[in-house]
Amino acid sequence: MKVLVIGSGGREHALAWKISQSSHVKELYCAPGNGGTSSIAKNISIKDSDIKGLLDFALKEKIDLTVVGPELPLVLGIVDEFEKNGLKIFGPRKNAAELEGSKIFAKQFMWRHKIPTAHSRIVESPDQAREILATPEFSYPLVIKADGLAGGKGAIICKSPKKAEETIKALMIEKKLGDAGNRVLIEEYLEGKEASFIVLTDGVKMLPLVTTMDHKAIYDGDAGPNTGGMGAISPSPFIGKEIFNDVIKSIVFRTITRMLEEGRKYKGVLYVGLMLTDRGPRVLEFNCRFGDPEIQPQVLRMKTDLVEILMAVVEENILQKEIEWSQNAAGCVVLASGGYPVKYETGKKIEGLNDALEIPGITIFHAGTRMEGEEYFTAGGRVLNVCAAEKTLKKTMDKIYDAISKIYFETMHYRRDIGAIK
Repeated sequence: MKVLVIGSGGREHALAWKISQSSHVKELYCAPGNGGTSSIAKNISIKDSDIKGLLDFALKEKIDLTVVGPELPLVLGIVDEFEKNGLKIFGPRKNAAELEGSKIFAKQFMWRHKIPTAHSRIVESPDQAREILATPEFSYPLVIKADGLAGGKGAIICKSPKKAEETIKALMIEKKLGDAGNRVLIEEYLEGKEASFIVLTDGVKMLPLVTTMDHKAIYDGDAGPNTGGMGAISPSPFIGKEIFNDVIKSIVFRTITRMLEEGRKYKGVLYVGLMLTDRGPRVLEFNCRFGDPEIQPQVLRMKTDLVEILMAVVEENILQKEIEWSQNAAGCVVLASGGYPVKYETGKKIEGLNDALEIPGITIFHAGTRMEGEEYFTAGGRVLNVCAAEKTLKKTMDKIYDAISKIYFETMHYRRDIGAIK
């Protein structure tokens, strides 16, 4: 098989790494890929938003399976275009990907079908936002969410009226996140434990992946602004059998079934971002792709050939397959550029990668890197994902932080409390 992985981040390197181990794969391409993917695949300099360029390449090279990593091409309709041209591609079509593409669509969908979520109000203008915030309907802290795609940075926790006013101004007037801020949600702040609940679905049936817990805030102790994710562990320590079954029944199956009934057959990854509250699980958001950095610990635990599973989704016979998982605890810590998720510099030389990789059991997935000759340089906000999977979470995280101590680039920042369960 010829396989094309679309994207350039840590998620795509992790997917390419796992796909490259399949006995079915003869040629592997990444578009555009990064410094890490170049060691296991042929990087193609086509942006993930260039749907026509990607389609032309896939047709020319007779690609047997395309795997879409990030959300943008899915929301732009890449699956629809590939399928029109007879190409097999993994991911939801454009009208299904709207679950992630529009927070307001997702919220209205949940309201229609009684899927448990936070109380929210849709806001169409800054004046309307101020009117709602002036009433006792919401207490502080509260959350303001941009409607469109925002790279994991569109949910802002506001602890005071001043912060809420600043957020409305930044999103709706100054357009700091572009068109994503044309409309926003004002939402109650949910207390509890966050969890990422991710399944694969062929539009009717589904297979759950092992549970994970993401760490979104930039600083230790979940302080500071949200990012695309600063680390993850698997399994989630907070999802037992009872909660697992509840989420499958009240959220996952209901979402898949109701999307089908609404003419939005959902095939691919259904990622449910949860808050585990004392009232039960509540949906924070839906995503239409693998988590980043959740997929990194998941592929370390996956024993099954990933390509066979992805093909079963595409060909709509997912229940013909089972996924076998390691019982080890896996973890991932993100090394980021100083200043991320706001302003940061790139082009910093990365040192110590080989020393870190000499530690048995360490796997490093590149996110924002580029290669010049034999050396790597930073090329993004999230730069590297340092990962491992051991018998216990403590052993896993000790090994990861030991490896991190050997890596250096100027302004390197990372959380030191990933996997510290409280």
